[in-house]
Amino acid sequence: MLISLGWNVKHTQDEHHHFLKDAARLMFDHIKLVRDWSASHGGVYVPVSESTPPNEYLDIDNRDIAVSDELTLTLINPAYMTRQISELAAHNNGIQLHITSLNPIRPSNQPTDLEREALLMFETGDTQEYSHLIEDQNGLRFFYMAPLVTTRACLRCHEKQGYEEGEIRGGISVTIPDVNTAPIWGLVIGHIVIGMIGIALITNLSQKLSASYKKMHQQSIIDALTGIPNRRHFIDRLLAEYRRASRNSTPLTLMICDIDYFKLYNDSLGHLEGDDCLVKVAKSIHSSLQRGGDLCARYGGEEFIIILPNTDLSGGKKVARRIKQEIAALAIPHPNSPVGEHLTLSIGVATEVHDYPSQYKLIKRADDALYRSKQLGRNRIEYDAHDHNASTSSEIEELQDKIKQPG
Repeated sequence: MLISLGWNVKHTQDEHHHFLKDAARLMFDHIKLVRDWSASHGGVYVPVSESTPPNEYLDIDNRDIAVSDELTLTLINPAYMTRQISELAAHNNGIQLHITSLNPIRPSNQPTDLEREALLMFETGDTQEYSHLIEDQNGLRFFYMAPLVTTRACLRCHEKQGYEEGEIRGGISVTIPDVNTAPIWGLVIGHIVIGMIGIALITNLSQKLSASYKKMHQQSIIDALTGIPNRRHFIDRLLAEYRRASRNSTPLTLMICDIDYFKLYNDSLGHLEGDDCLVKVAKSIHSSLQRGGDLCARYGGEEFIIILPNTDLSGGKKVARRIKQEIAALAIPHPNSPVGEHLTLSIGVATEVHDYPSQYKLIKRADDALYRSKQLGRNRIEYDAHDHNASTSSEIEELQDKIKQPG
């Protein structure tokens, strides 16, 4: 829009200048046409009057002719005629016509600085016409000037000055007063309006595009069924948290939860009930996480994986026990479960504290702990085998949980 505005403003200003130039050139051509007619007849005799006295600078024979005692005629040559026409034009519409030369016969025909500049350019052949906008205390005026070429008829008056036929002997300037500036405000306002509409449309489309991108991004990282992050987002997040833990030497705990005998649950109650069960479990695990930096994601099928940044094994134990308690509180019936009447979880926990070899090794350790939990009867929490004390304590905790259970 700015490029378009700049181009249109420049084009409008050029067209405005060309219009003024054409108008001034038309005036010059009319004056020159009348001068050529007068020169072709050797001038025109008119009665001498107060407004038309004999031309004292015209040194030729028969300049004045006495017709009678009451009537004397004087010769009006093209230069004198141009001066009288310029006086009429200035009086009627303010347009200034000035015949001038670098070597004028009449002193008042001396060129102005702008006219001198134009005459010098004419003589060197740099241009055949000259135009310029003048802005001063008198307002905005348009100046135009073109050269006068010596013809055979001109030599009658100017041969004594040394001019030869075909030479430039001077010029006539045309100054048009009170010209208007180029009409660019309409262009400016129009472009501003179009620009604002364009910006509004771009902003609206940008917001829609941003919302669509955000929606697509959410769809790419959120599990469609459970509404929690998916495996892809978990991998990206784990990599970031693992690097942060390694850089700051802070503990990082990972746990994998698996719904016990979920295939039997689907087979007995159907896949719709199975999907509803997954949603309830996901919400329950997510609500068990009390810090904003903790993450629960669906790892696959009936498995959920949890990242606990800046959490040691002791903190991981508390979260794991809280998750089991939340799931137990749901009391989701599981008719064919070998471990009880209600839905249960097996959980594997691993904590990285010192070495930080690889985030995938941490996943493997948590998965191994989950596998051991399943091997030992399910519905229990097992910890990474790297910590034997933790493994032993898990067995004690499972016994305590069973003692607390009714029956």
